[in-house]
Amino acid sequence: MDFEVYCDESRQDLIAQKQSNKFFLIGGLWLPATLKDQIKKDIKNLRDKYSVKGEVKWNKVSPSKIRFYCSLVDLFLSHEDKLRFRCIVIDSGNVDLKWHNDDKELGFYKFYYQLLHNWISDFNSYTVFCDTKTNRDPSRLKELTYCLRASNLSSDVNFVQALPSHEVVLIQFVDVLLGAVSAKINNSITSQAKLSIIQRLEDGLKHELLPTAVSEKKFNIFKIRLEGGW
Repeated sequence: MDFEVYCDESRQDLIAQKQSNKFFLIGGLWLPATLKDQIKKDIKNLRDKYSVKGEVKWNKVSPSKIRFYCSLVDLFLSHEDKLRFRCIVIDSGNVDLKWHNDDKELGFYKFYYQLLHNWISDFNSYTVFCDTKTNRDPSRLKELTYCLRASNLSSDVNFVQALPSHEVVLIQFVDVLLGAVSAKINNSITSQAKLSIIQRLEDGLKHELLPTAVSEKKFNIFKIRLEGGW
């Protein structure tokens, strides 16, 4: 089966700041390739219904747009296991760049690998799209593709491609879901409107936006343990 994965990041600047209990996140929306056009059409219909212009983003959640963003959450929930979300949560206070050749960009893409690798299943095909970033090393995405292919020999990883998020509504969709998790985990909910979106999502999932068990398939939140231990 062919799958597409749309990815985004939140607070990635923290990777080099070492602030305990301050978390940066990388997240992805996973869907069958055949569902992509329908989801895009559904989002367009919601934008038209609520007269929402411009990018769809977590930082644009406001009282005047709350019905639109609640409907966006409902859209995600309505597709059950056909539309999945996974994110990795990293405590910046535990990141030691010596394990990444003192290269925060290399460390960042190693965490990207951790996000993707464990949700790649045998005998499927995957195409990954992430937000455009200016990388010091322009080969990062090629290296990430190579590593994913090498560690998943029974599946096909077509490529990892960067696209400008302002042109890709499914990356914007990730921004909303990831922003909700980041606000909850970083205790940085800045408005009642954003709290309402978080509560809508938690009610639909029937669990808080906190680290989940590895078995959680609809909305998986993986807090990586860089400090070691059991």
